[in-house]
Amino acid sequence: MRTWIITGVSSGFGYELTKQLLAKGERVIGTILKESDREKIGDFLANNNFEAPILDVTDINRTKAIVDATAKKYGRIDVAISNAGYGLFGAAEELSMPEAEKIIATNLTGSIAFIKAVLPYMREQGGGRIIQISSYGGQVAYPSNSLYHATKFGIEGFCESLAQEVAKYNIGVTIVEPGGARTEFRYSSAHVANLMPEYEHVHDFLNMLDKSKGLAPGDPAKMASRIIESANQNPAPLRIVLGSQALKATIERLEERVADYKTQAELAASTDFTDGN
Repeated sequence: MRTWIITGVSSGFGYELTKQLLAKGERVIGTILKESDREKIGDFLANNNFEAPILDVTDINRTKAIVDATAKKYGRIDVAISNAGYGLFGAAEELSMPEAEKIIATNLTGSIAFIKAVLPYMREQGGGRIIQISSYGGQVAYPSNSLYHATKFGIEGFCESLAQEVAKYNIGVTIVEPGGARTEFRYSSAHVANLMPEYEHVHDFLNMLDKSKGLAPGDPAKMASRIIESANQNPAPLRIVLGSQALKATIERLEERVADYKTQAELAASTDFTDGN
């Protein structure tokens, strides 16, 4: 039996991951944001292999305390999944600084703090797996998502560097980039800024948040299965993209980016020192 610690298990990917892992006989320490969230995970609470500590991932000291307690009680942490987060929609000018600070503290700083808390235990035990739930929005940017993209681009850079730092200790790092999925994250947990008529031209995201305008293609249960399977891959995949639309959009954007860079060879070289000078 492996010990998994997952942030944000009351809905979405966290819920599906926990459901499938408990069915496999694994142990899950799954954090929830508030006491009332226990109603959402009632099916899990009777399982002796499940614990649900309350955690707001912006509370760095609390994060460390939960990780420390888990490692002390069970002797090791095999897999840590940084999943808690939320979406914030609105053009940059529409977003307040408190809104910006909150999503950065949750999606970026909170994820970093959780991973840092786990690292000493995995290093000392000789290995482990860290899985960061990102988004294909960590590679592809759309209007009215600037702060969400900032957090996802940021955590992907952190994890890509981290993977190189900890490979020596048999710690694998995987960044998961899901496309749109039928979860509460998309339909009821999303936060929308105070919208301005001046930016009506970039408010198409409102259609995406409305179930009556069409459902997302991604199946959360299937996505959770692929994430669990990735924990068994050796070596760990650095990135996995979930969803055909997400993969298509990511490849197209990366190809555009590479093509643009290739036009800049002369410009880039023009800033180098020339030989002999």
